Amino acid sequence: MDAAAVDAIRLNFQPRDLIAINAVIGLMMFGMSLDLKLDDFKRIARSPKAPAIGLAAQFLLLPFFSFLLTRVLEPVPSMALGMILVGSCPGGNLSNIITYLARGNAAISVSMTAVSTAAAILMTPFNLSLWGSLNPDTAPILQAVRLSPFDVLTTIVLILGIPLALGLLASRLFPGLVERVRRPFKILSVLIFFAVVVLALKKNWDVFLAVVGLVVGGVFLQNAMALALGYGSARLFRLPPRDTRAVTIEVGIQNSALALILVFNFFEGLGGMAIIAAWWGVWHIIGGLTVAALWSRRDPV
Repeated sequence: MDAAAVDAIRLNFQPRDLIAINAVIGLMMFGMSLDLKLDDFKRIARSPKAPAIGLAAQFLLLPFFSFLLTRVLEPVPSMALGMILVGSCPGGNLSNIITYLARGNAAISVSMTAVSTAAAILMTPFNLSLWGSLNPDTAPILQAVRLSPFDVLTTIVLILGIPLALGLLASRLFPGLVERVRRPFKILSVLIFFAVVVLALKKNWDVFLAVVGLVVGGVFLQNAMALALGYGSARLFRLPPRDTRAVTIEVGIQNSALALILVFNFFEGLGGMAIIAAWWGVWHIIGGLTVAALWSRRDPV
């Protein structure tokens, strides 16, 4: 399939589907935020080294190196922009669980997830606009949709910022109730999200099969690069082994669900971008669990 054919793909995704997935992402963020407390943010203020290194790798190094990777691989423009978008997103919700399985520092992982989600309100639209416009292949797409960083900011506030704030407020006002519903609510929201994605994938199965072969290599390399950036940054600044594991996984697990939302909200489900984000959502779990399985067999010393 040539570049023009891929870029011309528009996935079969109705307005009601978009409303549903926006609502589910909000529920997922609310469920994740029930695990957070203001102390998680205070912990960073008290011991900022590891989270600061991870956040720098997340929002400075990863978007830049994702941009470089698109220039080296030269995928079709929509896929290149999808890679830049995913590289601009915050850490994913599963990073905390994978860090725990890897015997990493779960407290740092939770803290980084909280702060990166808040920082993404500004950093995701900034990095997408900056690196997307600097790539001559992807710049025309941004110009064609007249992407406004303010519009992206507004969307991220609605689906990340507000649920995060409500979750923190609920944990503070109703700690007993939150403790009882936290785990089942989080599991239920994730299951609902997967159900929505599976239904959307089912309606676009032929398209997915036609182009998935084009994205496998790029996503594999970008995910490996993200993990390497997290690990290399942590080692460079001599973080303890458990902290290194947390930073590595946090940088390597991206919020691809947020990327999908932005694709459908602002790019009309542009096929190459959507497939990149969707396959990232599958692959980073495989990659993260593989790393966790290897590390779980070794003491973090």
